[in-house]
Amino acid sequence: MKGAHLLLAYSLLVLSSSFAYASDPSPLQDYCVAINDAKDGVFVNGKFCKDPKLAKAEDFFFSGLNIPRNTSNPVGSTVTPVNVAQIPGLNTLGISLVRIDYAPNDGLNPPHTHPRATEILVVLEGTLYVGFVTSNPDNRLITKILYPGDVFVFPIGLIHFQFNVGKTNAVAFAALSSQNPGVITIANAVFGANPPINPDVLVKAFQLDKNVVKNLQSKFWWANN
Repeated sequence: MKGAHLLLAYSLLVLSSSFAYASDPSPLQDYCVAINDAKDGVFVNGKFCKDPKLAKAEDFFFSGLNIPRNTSNPVGSTVTPVNVAQIPGLNTLGISLVRIDYAPNDGLNPPHTHPRATEILVVLEGTLYVGFVTSNPDNRLITKILYPGDVFVFPIGLIHFQFNVGKTNAVAFAALSSQNPGVITIANAVFGANPPINPDVLVKAFQLDKNVVKNLQSKFWWANN
């Protein structure tokens, strides 16, 4: 019986550890400003660290999120990221930010996922129809119409979207629980893969005619970020 208890305790420990490392690990120092030069750096969470004594204000700074972005593209939206690639001081801190601009009437941030982050979005201007789909087997769609000042959360890894249902430009800001949340835009990944996925796979998966699949694969899938 004692052995069974030890096995159960060990199993719970392993399970809790997997949950603990499901997102960016907690830093064990004040900061780790990311650098590309490995000569004198220490490798932490995918980046090399600058000597802390050499850190400066610019390592923790980004400017320009007040500037509207051009949304004249096939999906009618532009995402401006502020992650570790833009602010080296975000390295190991487990957070990032984006600005999203939407064209009037039908600007869309297409269905996508963030494999490493939960997202919390706040609307500054306009009216957005937003939603996410739960995992199998339910695939439940949860949606909401958002207005300026409204906030909505997209759980980590779930497919979600935002769609401008208003007649004016819309703007939203979102925070994500990773220094590098990643993004997988569903249509781009499935029909715009490089090299292309075998059409027979997509014919079977989507129950589509092969000519339809090939037509979709021939399109240019716009990346809005």
